[in-house]
Amino acid sequence: MKYNVRGENIEVTPAIRDYVESKIGKIERYFDSTDNAESKVNLKVYNNQQKIEVTIPMTGLVLRAEETHDDLYAAIDLVVDKLERQIRKHKTKVNRKLRDTGSPKYLFNEVIDNDPPMHMDEDEDAEDLVRTKRYNLKPMDSEEAILQMNLLGHNFFVFLNAATSETNVVYKRNDGKYGLIESY
Repeated sequence: MKYNVRGENIEVTPAIRDYVESKIGKIERYFDSTDNAESKVNLKVYNNQQKIEVTIPMTGLVLRAEETHDDLYAAIDLVVDKLERQIRKHKTKVNRKLRDTGSPKYLFNEVIDNDPPMHMDEDEDAEDLVRTKRYNLKPMDSEEAILQMNLLGHNFFVFLNAATSETNVVYKRNDGKYGLIESY
């Protein structure tokens, strides 16, 4: 696995880099191959709070977690724990169901975000397009789409329904339950 460790308001020392690489390297044991995987780690310090954000886009799976703590090393430990929980949840929910069908080990889409985030000025209209994302729609059912949505931390997810071959959207409702929008 390759590591891209950046710091905002903090200098990334060799000791911090080594600690991040050793801790995040522990999750490699959950995967068959991480040769082309790149771990993007962003360390931030604001008002005595240490924040770490980790994004690991892999073929068919995007892992993302963030954690804030007073101690940077504790925040790193906590974010690795979150990533491990996401992996275990993914493996138990999706792979248990697909074990008998001979499906690939990982089903989720790799999000391709070619454009840097752009922010709106206060005087701009709210209808201006400020960001574009592209990704491949892979066939899945609504349960898998909800799992992927939760892994990404989004409140909606667009997917290709495996049963109907139509584009669908799952979303999180205000009451904490989920909704499905089907096209026709």
